[in-house]
Amino acid sequence: MPATRTWLKNPLAIFTANGLDARGGLVLQDGLIVEVLAAGQQPSVPCGQVFDAREHVILPGLINTHHHFYQTLTRAWAPVVNQPLFPWLKTLYPVWARLTPEKLALASKVALAELLLSGCTTAADHHYLFPEGLENAIDVQVESVRELGMRAMLTRGSMSLGEKDGGLPPQQTVQEGEVILADSQRLIAEYHERGDGAQIQIALAPCSPFSVTPEIMSASAELANKLDVRLHTHLAETLDEEDFCLQRFGLRTVDYLDSVGWLGPRTWLAHGIHFNPDEIARLGAAGTGICHCPSSNMRLASGICPTLDLTAAGALLGLGVDGSASNDASNMMLETRQALYIQRLRYGAEKITPELVLGWATKGSASLLGRTDIGELAVGKQADLALFKLDELRFSGSHDPVSALLLCGADRADRVMVGGKWRVIDGQVEGLDLKGLIADHSQAARQLIAGT
Repeated sequence: MPATRTWLKNPLAIFTANGLDARGGLVLQDGLIVEVLAAGQQPSVPCGQVFDAREHVILPGLINTHHHFYQTLTRAWAPVVNQPLFPWLKTLYPVWARLTPEKLALASKVALAELLLSGCTTAADHHYLFPEGLENAIDVQVESVRELGMRAMLTRGSMSLGEKDGGLPPQQTVQEGEVILADSQRLIAEYHERGDGAQIQIALAPCSPFSVTPEIMSASAELANKLDVRLHTHLAETLDEEDFCLQRFGLRTVDYLDSVGWLGPRTWLAHGIHFNPDEIARLGAAGTGICHCPSSNMRLASGICPTLDLTAAGALLGLGVDGSASNDASNMMLETRQALYIQRLRYGAEKITPELVLGWATKGSASLLGRTDIGELAVGKQADLALFKLDELRFSGSHDPVSALLLCGADRADRVMVGGKWRVIDGQVEGLDLKGLIADHSQAARQLIAGT
């Protein structure tokens, strides 16, 4: 018996991320988009299910390319509310060192649920904390992703340069290189899925120049090349980081990246703010990706990513919400809106359009993760979709539906589909006890701060 075909019929508006006319809607089968219908077109064969989308704006599922799920436990914590990056980290590291598997599971579920409700279907998380008792942190996250029914690029982060050797992290959060590499190989062998439709993927992600040694950077690059997985790290986020690299390595950030074998198309970088024109040209020539994190960059007063300069040079560009202790929300629609506004300050209103930044949040973000099966609406792509209604007070009087999502501040999807399955219906995550999760997570957050 052939699988049921579903027609998402005649949406109020639709953004495909590729210029295709899909005003007649989409036909879905076996978790894939099988037809893209122009205005007035009908499906080629009758569909067993028809969903009337006349009240919905349809987007490709949004893709978040940089996060720290565990940080949902330390949102809006008073001691760091007004601190820039380095003091912020130094204050938070001892708190984060108390993380347990149970608390990480709750934090990950909260981050994923919040992302899902914002229309996000795929998330990359950068987890680099493995204190005693939390050696299997990525395994914990895998279970949370599967429970929520999303896709994820879980990056095996690491910190190997502690305070006693001139780094920022406290020693109890630092691991030896051989431990990091052995666990990286185990995780790739156990969880990394390849090809279209992958749900769980693994990347290697030494944390930052000020928390890892050049040796683990080089070894991670070699392992990623050998096992064909991607590389991720923080780079050029603040001027303090630039000064650290100059003092410790005698190199600027991109020179350092090149020296450890990371300057290439396998790599995507979080933040990417403080580059000079030569460095931008080199990143572009290498096909390296940059994840723009506007809310975090504003919260920590780090600077503004030179997005259009980077893409003009050939670099790939996507968006990320960053950790929930520096955003402090896990909401991809709000992040896309923030990108629109902060980039207009840098490049002007005419060049930074809603369609451009929605492209960064979808197809652009997919490119950072090395994926061509998600991030746009076209035949053969995964049926990962976010559907928004414009029936709230904030949208009253709006005229262009796609622009209204950003300009009027949409923050919650009405429906979200991952691989052809509805995961959010009527603004609620299917099968999730949200009140119970909030209660458990809030208690865990209080315990983490108190050290109990």
